[in-house]
Amino acid sequence: MTKLRYTFKSDILFKLLFVKNPNLLKDLVAAILKTPVKSITELEILNPEMTPALIESKFCRLDINMKVNGQRVDIEIQITDEGNYLERVLFYWARDYSSALPAGQDYSLLPRTIIVSITDFLLFDCKEYHSFFQPLEVNRYTLLSNKMGFHFFELPKLPTKVSEDNSLLLWLSLFNADTEEDLEKINKMEVSVMSEAISAYRAITASPEYRELERLREKAGHDEAQALLHAKIKGREEGKAEGKAEVIQSFIKMGMPLEQIMRATGMTQKELKTLLDSTLPS
Repeated sequence: MTKLRYTFKSDILFKLLFVKNPNLLKDLVAAILKTPVKSITELEILNPEMTPALIESKFCRLDINMKVNGQRVDIEIQITDEGNYLERVLFYWARDYSSALPAGQDYSLLPRTIIVSITDFLLFDCKEYHSFFQPLEVNRYTLLSNKMGFHFFELPKLPTKVSEDNSLLLWLSLFNADTEEDLEKINKMEVSVMSEAISAYRAITASPEYRELERLREKAGHDEAQALLHAKIKGREEGKAEGKAEVIQSFIKMGMPLEQIMRATGMTQKELKTLLDSTLPS
């Protein structure tokens, strides 16, 4: 199996793909909203920016915020659960919904606002890969308002077999692809929009623009992790081995390279191993 160097789970790649190919975005939105592509007469990306400064900023969120036939639709792909994810989604919905009303306008003009989350981690204790939430009365299940909607797509729950007639599952399978064989399997179905998306993927990942943005994102992540590591270690009681070991173990779990931990702590590989071994429960 040939692992992909870059996957669609990269939020940079995800956003570049659809900002540069709005026809592909329209097809994805139609599949999510279960509406014919031809019925989408308005699709405007409200945040197409992808500047180096944005990529390097702390807590950068590369979502795609749109106007779609008078609605507000926000799509985001998320690789890791950083905690309180559902609360974060609610916060972004509230911000998007409230900011859509110009000053002095009637509340009835607030648009339907839908948040779409595609996650590479599990969220709900169910077998379904797709969950859709709206506010309902808990006994009668009466809809309070259709202006609030949340779509969640959990990639780990996707079925292994996908039909070429299921546009939504094809898109999700593409986002879930980790190997060249995964891409080829989708390409062999000869679905024109999927072939176009894969061609766009190859063009983007080969471009200097994309590779520089990925380099900046990786550097920003390492810089932030190293600064946090310094701050945590400095904040611990001096000489407390358990505290240092706890911090080091947390960054190992995050995937921080051993060489970077050594630079940040000033410790050798042997010293790190000795410290971690000495604090392990017997």
